[in-house]
Amino acid sequence: MPPQIRPISAELQANAKEYLNEDPERIESDLEALKTWIKQQPHLNPRTDDQFLIAFLRGCKYSLERTKGKLDKYFTLRTKYPELFNVTDVDNPKLREVQRLGPIIYLPNLLNGCRLGIFRIGVCPADKYTIWEVMQVGQVMQEIALMEDDHAIINGVIFIMDLKNSTPGHFLQMTPGMAKKMTSYNEEALPMRPKGQHFINTITAFETIFNMFKPMMSKKQQGRLFVHRNIDTLMEHVPLVYLPKEYGGENGSIDELIAEWDKKFDDYRDYFKDNANYGTNEKLRPGKPIDFDSIYGTEGSFRKLNVD
Repeated sequence: MPPQIRPISAELQANAKEYLNEDPERIESDLEALKTWIKQQPHLNPRTDDQFLIAFLRGCKYSLERTKGKLDKYFTLRTKYPELFNVTDVDNPKLREVQRLGPIIYLPNLLNGCRLGIFRIGVCPADKYTIWEVMQVGQVMQEIALMEDDHAIINGVIFIMDLKNSTPGHFLQMTPGMAKKMTSYNEEALPMRPKGQHFINTITAFETIFNMFKPMMSKKQQGRLFVHRNIDTLMEHVPLVYLPKEYGGENGSIDELIAEWDKKFDDYRDYFKDNANYGTNEKLRPGKPIDFDSIYGTEGSFRKLNVD
Protein backbone atom coordinates (compact mmCIF):
# COMPACT_ATOMS: atom_id res chain seq x y z
CA MET A 1 0.00 0.00 0.00
CA PRO A 2 1.49 3.39 -0.99
CA PRO A 3 2.38 5.74 1.90
CA GLN A 4 -0.60 7.78 3.07
CA ILE A 5 1.05 11.19 2.87
CA ARG A 6 0.27 14.47 1.15
CA PRO A 7 1.91 15.11 -2.19
CA ILE A 8 4.34 18.03 -2.08
CA SER A 9 5.38 20.48 -4.76
CA ALA A 10 8.33 19.81 -7.05
CA GLU A 11 10.26 22.60 -5.30
CA LEU A 12 9.66 21.13 -1.84
CA GLN A 13 10.53 17.67 -3.10
CA ALA A 14 13.80 18.99 -4.51
CA ASN A 15 14.62 20.59 -1.14
CA ALA A 16 13.69 17.42 0.73
CA LYS A 17 16.01 15.43 -1.52
CA GLU A 18 18.93 17.88 -1.33
CA TYR A 19 18.77 18.87 2.34
CA LEU A 20 16.98 15.97 4.05
CA ASN A 21 18.17 12.98 1.99
CA GLU A 22 14.62 12.08 0.98
CA ASP A 23 14.27 9.55 -1.82
CA PRO A 24 10.62 9.34 -2.94
CA GLU A 25 11.16 5.75 -4.09
CA ARG A 26 12.33 4.75 -0.60
CA ILE A 27 9.68 6.50 1.51
CA GLU A 28 7.54 3.38 1.77
CA SER A 29 10.44 1.16 2.88
CA ASP A 30 11.76 3.83 5.26
CA LEU A 31 8.35 4.10 6.92
CA GLU A 32 8.08 0.31 7.15
CA ALA A 33 11.53 0.06 8.77
CA LEU A 34 10.48 2.63 11.39
CA LYS A 35 7.17 0.86 12.06
CA THR A 36 8.96 -2.47 12.44
CA TRP A 37 11.24 -0.95 15.08
CA ILE A 38 8.24 0.59 16.89
CA LYS A 39 6.56 -2.83 17.13
CA GLN A 40 9.69 -4.16 18.84
CA GLN A 41 9.59 -1.52 21.61
CA PRO A 42 7.40 -2.77 24.48
CA HIS A 43 7.47 0.59 26.27
CA LEU A 44 6.60 2.79 23.30
CA ASN A 45 3.05 3.43 22.04
CA PRO A 46 3.23 6.26 19.48
CA ARG A 47 1.07 7.44 16.63
CA THR A 48 1.97 5.41 13.57
CA ASP A 49 0.10 7.10 10.74
CA ASP A 50 2.38 7.84 7.80
CA GLN A 51 1.95 11.64 7.80
CA PHE A 52 3.02 11.83 11.44
CA LEU A 53 6.00 9.50 11.07
CA ILE A 54 7.36 11.11 7.92
CA ALA A 55 7.68 14.37 9.82
CA PHE A 56 10.15 12.62 12.13
CA LEU A 57 12.06 11.03 9.25
CA ARG A 58 12.35 14.41 7.55
CA GLY A 59 13.25 16.16 10.79
CA CYS A 60 16.10 13.67 11.26
CA LYS A 61 17.25 13.76 7.62
CA TYR A 62 16.24 10.12 7.18
CA SER A 63 18.70 8.79 9.75
CA LEU A 64 16.74 5.87 11.16
CA GLU A 65 18.73 5.87 14.41
CA ARG A 66 18.16 9.59 15.00
CA THR A 67 14.49 9.17 14.14
CA LYS A 68 14.12 6.36 16.69
CA GLY A 69 15.69 8.52 19.39
CA LYS A 70 13.63 11.60 18.62
CA LEU A 71 10.36 9.69 18.44
CA ASP A 72 11.11 7.99 21.76
CA LYS A 73 12.00 11.29 23.43
CA TYR A 74 8.89 12.95 22.01
CA PHE A 75 6.54 10.48 23.68
CA THR A 76 8.71 10.00 26.77
CA LEU A 77 8.65 13.68 27.66
CA ARG A 78 4.96 14.02 26.81
CA THR A 79 4.17 11.11 29.13
CA LYS A 80 6.36 12.34 31.98
CA TYR A 81 5.23 15.99 31.73
CA PRO A 82 1.73 15.92 30.20
CA GLU A 83 0.81 19.26 31.75
CA LEU A 84 3.57 20.83 29.67
CA PHE A 85 3.73 18.88 26.44
CA ASN A 86 0.62 16.75 25.93
CA VAL A 87 -2.55 18.78 25.52
CA THR A 88 -5.63 16.57 25.10
CA ASP A 89 -8.43 19.14 25.49
CA VAL A 90 -8.37 22.07 23.08
CA ASP A 91 -11.69 23.25 24.52
CA ASN A 92 -10.08 24.10 27.85
CA PRO A 93 -11.39 27.63 28.53
CA LYS A 94 -8.05 29.09 29.63
CA LEU A 95 -6.25 27.53 26.65
CA ARG A 96 -8.71 29.10 24.21
CA GLU A 97 -8.66 32.40 26.06
CA VAL A 98 -4.88 32.58 25.66
CA GLN A 99 -5.01 31.46 22.03
CA ARG A 100 -7.48 34.22 21.17
CA LEU A 101 -5.08 36.83 22.55
CA GLY A 102 -2.65 35.78 19.82
CA PRO A 103 0.65 35.30 21.66
CA ILE A 104 1.84 33.00 18.85
CA ILE A 105 1.18 33.71 15.18
CA TYR A 106 2.21 31.77 12.09
CA LEU A 107 2.32 33.97 8.98
CA PRO A 108 0.98 32.88 5.57
CA ASN A 109 3.75 34.08 3.24
CA LEU A 110 7.08 32.26 3.32
CA LEU A 111 10.56 33.77 3.55
CA ASN A 112 12.96 31.82 1.31
CA GLY A 113 10.62 28.85 1.71
CA CYS A 114 10.63 29.02 5.53
CA ARG A 115 7.57 29.48 7.72
CA LEU A 116 7.60 32.69 9.76
CA GLY A 117 6.20 32.94 13.26
CA ILE A 118 5.84 35.68 15.85
CA PHE A 119 5.84 35.13 19.61
CA ARG A 120 4.28 37.99 21.60
CA ILE A 121 4.37 37.17 25.32
CA GLY A 122 3.41 40.76 26.19
CA VAL A 123 -0.20 40.32 25.02
CA CYS A 124 -0.76 37.95 27.97
CA PRO A 125 -0.49 39.85 31.29
CA ALA A 126 1.80 38.03 33.73
CA ASP A 127 -0.60 38.57 36.61
CA LYS A 128 -3.36 36.71 34.77
CA TYR A 129 -1.61 34.01 32.72
CA THR A 130 1.34 31.74 33.45
CA ILE A 131 4.15 31.14 31.00
CA TRP A 132 3.08 27.49 30.72
CA GLU A 133 -0.47 28.44 29.80
CA VAL A 134 1.02 30.41 26.94
CA MET A 135 3.43 27.62 26.00
CA GLN A 136 0.59 25.07 25.93
CA VAL A 137 -0.97 27.11 23.13
CA GLY A 138 2.39 26.97 21.40
CA GLN A 139 2.53 23.19 21.83
CA VAL A 140 -0.88 22.79 20.18
CA MET A 141 0.15 25.01 17.27
CA GLN A 142 3.46 23.19 16.84
CA GLU A 143 1.68 19.84 16.73
CA ILE A 144 -0.80 21.08 14.14
CA ALA A 145 2.11 22.42 12.08
CA LEU A 146 3.79 19.03 12.46
CA MET A 147 0.77 17.43 10.82
CA GLU A 148 0.04 19.89 8.01
CA ASP A 149 2.86 22.37 7.33
CA ASP A 150 5.29 20.73 4.90
CA HIS A 151 7.21 24.00 4.45
CA ALA A 152 7.93 24.18 8.19
CA ILE A 153 9.04 20.54 8.30
CA ILE A 154 11.19 20.61 5.17
CA ASN A 155 12.48 24.20 4.95
CA GLY A 156 12.25 25.23 8.59
CA VAL A 157 10.78 27.93 10.81
CA ILE A 158 12.03 31.44 11.60
CA PHE A 159 10.61 32.97 14.79
CA ILE A 160 10.46 36.63 15.77
CA MET A 161 10.30 36.96 19.55
CA ASP A 162 8.60 40.33 20.11
CA LEU A 163 8.91 41.28 23.78
CA LYS A 164 6.87 44.49 23.53
CA ASN A 165 4.80 45.00 26.71
CA SER A 166 6.57 42.14 28.46
CA THR A 167 7.48 42.68 32.12
CA PRO A 168 9.90 41.21 34.66
CA GLY A 169 6.89 39.26 35.92
CA HIS A 170 6.84 37.24 32.72
CA PHE A 171 10.47 36.22 33.09
CA LEU A 172 10.31 35.53 36.84
CA GLN A 173 7.95 32.64 36.07
CA MET A 174 10.68 30.82 34.14
CA THR A 175 12.82 28.62 36.42
CA PRO A 176 15.99 26.86 35.23
CA GLY A 177 14.21 23.49 35.47
CA MET A 178 11.34 24.70 33.31
CA ALA A 179 13.78 26.19 30.83
CA LYS A 180 15.67 22.89 30.60
CA LYS A 181 12.51 20.89 29.95
CA MET A 182 11.40 23.32 27.25
CA THR A 183 14.81 23.38 25.55
CA SER A 184 15.13 19.59 25.67
CA TYR A 185 11.68 19.09 24.17
CA ASN A 186 12.15 21.64 21.40
CA GLU A 187 15.65 20.54 20.41
CA GLU A 188 15.65 16.81 21.10
CA ALA A 189 12.03 15.70 20.68
CA LEU A 190 10.30 17.92 18.13
CA PRO A 191 11.17 17.16 14.48
CA MET A 192 10.89 20.83 13.49
CA ARG A 193 13.78 22.71 11.86
CA PRO A 194 14.35 26.05 13.66
CA LYS A 195 16.30 28.29 11.28
CA GLY A 196 16.48 31.42 13.41
CA GLN A 197 15.14 33.31 16.43
CA HIS A 198 15.11 37.10 16.35
CA PHE A 199 14.45 39.02 19.56
CA ILE A 200 13.05 42.56 19.38
CA ASN A 201 11.77 45.10 21.92
CA THR A 202 13.77 43.47 24.73
CA ILE A 203 13.66 44.70 28.32
CA THR A 204 16.30 44.62 31.06
CA ALA A 205 15.02 41.34 32.59
CA PHE A 206 15.39 39.63 29.21
CA GLU A 207 19.16 39.36 29.50
CA THR A 208 18.88 37.14 32.58
CA ILE A 209 16.52 34.65 30.95
CA PHE A 210 18.44 34.75 27.66
CA ASN A 211 21.69 33.90 29.46
CA MET A 212 19.90 31.04 31.22
CA PHE A 213 18.53 29.52 28.02
CA LYS A 214 21.49 29.97 25.70
CA PRO A 215 23.97 27.56 27.34
CA MET A 216 21.32 24.81 27.27
CA MET A 217 21.07 25.03 23.48
CA SER A 218 23.28 23.31 20.94
CA LYS A 219 26.07 25.37 19.39
CA LYS A 220 24.21 25.29 16.08
CA GLN A 221 21.06 26.76 17.63
CA GLN A 222 23.06 29.31 19.61
CA GLY A 223 24.39 30.57 16.28
CA ARG A 224 20.82 31.14 15.11
CA LEU A 225 19.93 33.57 17.91
CA PHE A 226 19.81 37.28 17.09
CA VAL A 227 19.04 40.14 19.49
CA HIS A 228 18.05 43.38 17.76
CA ARG A 229 18.21 46.81 19.34
CA ASN A 230 15.53 48.03 16.97
CA ILE A 231 13.35 46.77 14.16
CA ASP A 232 15.71 48.23 11.54
CA THR A 233 18.34 45.55 12.17
CA LEU A 234 15.61 42.89 12.07
CA MET A 235 14.80 44.11 8.55
CA GLU A 236 18.26 42.99 7.44
CA HIS A 237 17.09 39.42 8.06
CA VAL A 238 13.31 39.70 7.63
CA PRO A 239 12.23 42.43 5.17
CA LEU A 240 9.26 44.50 6.31
CA VAL A 241 6.98 43.09 3.61
CA TYR A 242 7.12 39.69 5.35
CA LEU A 243 5.70 41.04 8.62
CA PRO A 244 1.96 41.36 9.38
CA LYS A 245 -0.01 44.50 8.57
CA GLU A 246 0.11 45.54 12.23
CA TYR A 247 3.91 45.79 11.92
CA GLY A 248 3.69 47.76 8.67
CA GLY A 249 4.11 44.72 6.44
CA GLU A 250 1.94 42.78 4.03
CA ASN A 251 2.00 39.28 5.51
CA GLY A 252 -1.53 38.84 6.82
CA SER A 253 -3.55 40.44 9.59
CA ILE A 254 -3.02 39.26 13.17
CA ASP A 255 -6.74 39.32 14.01
CA GLU A 256 -7.58 37.29 10.91
CA LEU A 257 -4.81 34.80 11.62
CA ILE A 258 -5.99 34.36 15.21
CA ALA A 259 -9.48 33.58 13.87
CA GLU A 260 -8.06 31.06 11.39
CA TRP A 261 -6.18 29.24 14.13
CA ASP A 262 -9.22 29.33 16.39
CA LYS A 263 -10.98 27.26 13.73
CA LYS A 264 -7.96 24.94 13.45
CA PHE A 265 -8.22 24.22 17.18
CA ASP A 266 -11.83 23.17 16.57
CA ASP A 267 -10.89 21.07 13.55
CA TYR A 268 -8.24 19.19 15.55
CA ARG A 269 -10.46 18.60 18.61
CA ASP A 270 -10.66 14.81 18.13
CA TYR A 271 -6.99 14.57 17.20
CA PHE A 272 -5.94 16.06 20.54
CA LYS A 273 -8.41 13.95 22.50
CA ASP A 274 -6.73 10.96 20.88
CA ASN A 275 -3.36 12.09 22.30
CA ALA A 276 -4.39 10.50 25.60
CA ASN A 277 -3.96 7.09 23.96
CA TYR A 278 -0.25 7.46 23.17
CA GLY A 279 2.89 7.59 25.26
CA THR A 280 5.48 5.45 26.99
CA ASN A 281 5.50 3.03 29.93
CA GLU A 282 8.86 3.23 31.69
CA LYS A 283 8.19 -0.05 33.53
CA LEU A 284 8.29 -1.83 30.17
CA ARG A 285 11.37 -0.04 28.78
CA PRO A 286 14.20 -2.51 28.01
CA GLY A 287 17.11 -1.94 30.37
CA LYS A 288 16.98 0.53 33.24
CA PRO A 289 14.06 2.99 33.48
CA ILE A 290 14.94 6.63 32.83
CA ASP A 291 15.95 8.53 35.97
CA PHE A 292 14.34 11.89 35.23
CA ASP A 293 15.68 13.46 38.40
CA SER A 294 19.25 12.80 37.31
CA ILE A 295 18.50 14.06 33.78
CA TYR A 296 17.19 17.42 34.93
CA GLY A 297 18.82 17.65 38.35
CA THR A 298 17.52 20.29 40.71
CA GLU A 299 15.99 23.57 39.64
CA GLY A 300 19.42 25.14 39.78
CA SER A 301 21.42 22.58 37.78
CA PHE A 302 21.60 21.86 34.09
CA ARG A 303 22.32 18.37 32.80
CA LYS A 304 22.17 17.12 29.23
CA LEU A 305 19.12 15.05 28.31
CA ASN A 306 19.90 11.56 27.07
CA VAL A 307 17.04 9.09 26.87
CA ASP A 308 18.43 6.62 24.31
